[in-house]
Amino acid sequence: MFEIRVEADFSAAHFLSDYHGKCENLHGHNYRVFAHARGAVLDDGGMLCDFSVLKKALRSVCGELDHANLNELPVFSNNPSAERIACYIFGELKKLLPEVPLSAVDVFETPSSRARFIPD
Repeated sequence: MFEIRVEADFSAAHFLSDYHGKCENLHGHNYRVFAHARGAVLDDGGMLCDFSVLKKALRSVCGELDHANLNELPVFSNNPSAERIACYIFGELKKLLPEVPLSAVDVFETPSSRARFIPD
């Protein structure tokens, strides 16, 4: 089995409507995002997926979120948790690259706090 990972980042603001604590106030993060692809079959060039193809798609999706108030995006239902952000990014990547064996997306709000989305 082979696995590759690419990274991108974005900065955005959000608040959590159903959270009782300081995160219910508007605040921002410098998000770090990892996209993972996993599979047993390599292409003729010996690659699972070209890093640059996956990285370009990830940067595109993250670019749509950069410097946004994530609560204003209907997809997050006014609660843009790291978990929902990871799920959203995974779905957008699958739309852009349906042939890539995407296996997970990690979203770090801080260097020590990560949410991961893995499809069923």
